[in-house]
Amino acid sequence: MGSEQRWWFCLRHNTVEPEDTACPGKDLLGPYPTREAASHALDLVRQRNEEWDAQD
Repeated sequence: MGSEQRWWFCLRHNTVEPEDTACPGKDLLGPYPTREAASHALDLVRQRNEEWDAQD
């Protein structure tokens, strides 16, 4: 990801936040390369959970 801005999805605030967020790591999903990608973090979690459940 280099020196480009990275983005996180904060589970506490349900918002996309920049890399320099004050929120603790335990509340964050990411990093994501774009703000748009971070905004879909919960969709990705849901999709992965469904895939893992299907494997069981």
